[in-house]
Amino acid sequence: MLALPAEVREQELSALLPSPRSSSHTPQSARKNLARLTLWPLVAATFFMVSGGTYGTEDIVHGAGYGLAVLILILTPLVWSLPTAFMIGELASALPAEGGYYAWARRALGNFWGFQEAWLSLASSVFDMAIYPTLFVAYLTRLVPSFGIGHRGEMVALAVVVTCAALNIAGIRVVGITSLWLFFLLSAPFALMVLLAPFEVGKLAHAHTAPVTSTVGLLGGTLIAMWNYMGWDNASTIALEVERPQRTYPRAMLAAVLLVALSYILPVLAVKITGVPGSAFETGSWADLAGLMAGNWLRVALVLGGMMSGFGMFNALVMSYSRLPLAMAQDGMLPRVFARVHPKTRAPWVAIVVCATGWALCLGLGFERLVTLDIMVYGASLVLEFVSLVALRIREPNLRRDFRVPGGLAGAVLAGVFPTALLTLALIHSDHETVLGMNALLFGLSIVVAGFVIYPVTSAVWRPKPGLELSESPAEAATD
Repeated sequence: MLALPAEVREQELSALLPSPRSSSHTPQSARKNLARLTLWPLVAATFFMVSGGTYGTEDIVHGAGYGLAVLILILTPLVWSLPTAFMIGELASALPAEGGYYAWARRALGNFWGFQEAWLSLASSVFDMAIYPTLFVAYLTRLVPSFGIGHRGEMVALAVVVTCAALNIAGIRVVGITSLWLFFLLSAPFALMVLLAPFEVGKLAHAHTAPVTSTVGLLGGTLIAMWNYMGWDNASTIALEVERPQRTYPRAMLAAVLLVALSYILPVLAVKITGVPGSAFETGSWADLAGLMAGNWLRVALVLGGMMSGFGMFNALVMSYSRLPLAMAQDGMLPRVFARVHPKTRAPWVAIVVCATGWALCLGLGFERLVTLDIMVYGASLVLEFVSLVALRIREPNLRRDFRVPGGLAGAVLAGVFPTALLTLALIHSDHETVLGMNALLFGLSIVVAGFVIYPVTSAVWRPKPGLELSESPAEAATD
């Protein structure tokens, strides 16, 4: 995930398919005619749901130094991202349902835990989604400072929300193709830095850099790396809108893990060989480092890339989060109005509009965003997904899985060990943080407990539909 520039820090589900005879789902004839997301647009969308580019890695270098930073950036995807990608590859190939991880938890663990999975994801979106339009404005004001005057920045941020909502209503392929182009555009300046670095070996050891205010240490750098590598499951919520999901998801997850890792590691190595000290890094300093290497033109390109990164992440995540209310409404867990889709693009326009409105209302909030809090809320939902993986292996051993986590049942269990251990580390660290005047650990736990309280209310008002029989998978139902 992406970190905010320093100057902005102070601002700030079928899921389980119902019966194939249900009218809430797209008929098979219409489904065949829908534009679907293919492999590389899905890889690009996943890239933005997880990373958004090299931005956000600066404090890892500052806190750990070049050597340890590169080691952290290599090991984190191995022990955090790959197990998650394997888990998603298996569950998405076995249960390619709208709502993704919500559908998996509901199928494996029942309505209650399915609701908790969706609740945790939507709750964490409040912390994430108001940030990216703000990030867009932060980089814009570096180019045109007048946008920081009055309410101009807020109006631009609102325009980002409205534009991304419109792109999502226009259809999933529009979002996918937009993500693909944005990936190439924001990656180009970093690719230039990598290419120029061999010509600058050792030349910038004494270059002047702005005073550094970052106080991130080794542990903080590790947690930031986890944050930069999280969000792989977000792409699962659009499974029914992906071309051949059983085959496409495993390939897309592995390709995206490799792309994200390279986008982090190569620029760090490139700057290292120029001689710039690791202590010169802090949040938002990539543009200044690019300026040292090649002049103001590359600095401007990095700033524009930061704008595209904020826009691309918000755009891709709208697509992901909006499918949760859609799937929950189809399953009777939310009002039926959330199940309404656009007649041509089949985009869940009501869910998109309602979610976008909620995120827009949060644009002016002055809360401080904590990486550890993001990891806590997201981590609780991730643990539920690993539990769902194991539960389905035990309850439905004969469920068709075009991709499996290697190692049988033991491999499925072990896949969740390292991610859970890293999440435990984040929980320990969160005990030393505060948010809104409250201990961050207690704040995160209050969000989790709120889901337990809300579920009986929603289930009393909107009766959840029973899930599919265990002998029938959503993939089988969709082709019925």
